[in-house]
Amino acid sequence: MELLPAIDLRHGSAVRLSQGDFAREQRYGDPVALAARYVGGGARWIHVVDLDGARTGVPHERAVLAEIVRAATDAAVEVQFGGGIRSEDDAEEVLASGVARVVLGTAVLEEPALAGRCARRWPGRVAVGLDYRTGADGTAEAQAQGWLAGSGQSLTGLLELWQHEPLGAVVATAVARDGMLAGPDLAGLASLLEATALPVVASGGVSALEDLTALARLEVAGRRLHGAIVGKALAEERFSVREGVIACEASA
Repeated sequence: MELLPAIDLRHGSAVRLSQGDFAREQRYGDPVALAARYVGGGARWIHVVDLDGARTGVPHERAVLAEIVRAATDAAVEVQFGGGIRSEDDAEEVLASGVARVVLGTAVLEEPALAGRCARRWPGRVAVGLDYRTGADGTAEAQAQGWLAGSGQSLTGLLELWQHEPLGAVVATAVARDGMLAGPDLAGLASLLEATALPVVASGGVSALEDLTALARLEVAGRRLHGAIVGKALAEERFSVREGVIACEASA
């Protein structure tokens, strides 16, 4: 399982939201310096999100992204980026900038066929971001517009549409746990592993090395998670990138 340190961008700073709430924001300073820290710690991937781009559909942080990509590329580290990508042209622009994998979110909830078109055009370099909330009936509903609105679509239904597409990953974020340091949604992730053969990357809730070990050891029908995104715990140095990488190797 791969560790993907996360850097969420807003107004040129690295930030973390609690449960996707823009009114509950914590700042962590210079995102390029944070990326350099993660690269120096041994990260092989960095996950970057333009939060206002995700909310509005308009790019806000491309200049900062370019700096992060430049620093990562010099160290042979790959960047995964999402937020505000609403079309094939947007995806093409971001991939041409040096990003290794682009994450499509709200756009593929509004037009699910977009994911397939982009995946076939750039095999392995396109991910779908499924941010979800679980309802009282246990159904995981995909969230849109930077987590501000429900889509009315279930994760399992969407995954069925894309099961044969050459997607690089499904990035599954448990919104209720994101930024809360309350532990990952192991039950929900197990359901996703059961529902799809696509590579699943977990996001939301990791607070300690034990959480990463639990994610790395999660197995359903012989399938395990492809990666784990960690934001707040790394930004607050609850453990180091190097320690996180070692914990992820529990899946080896």
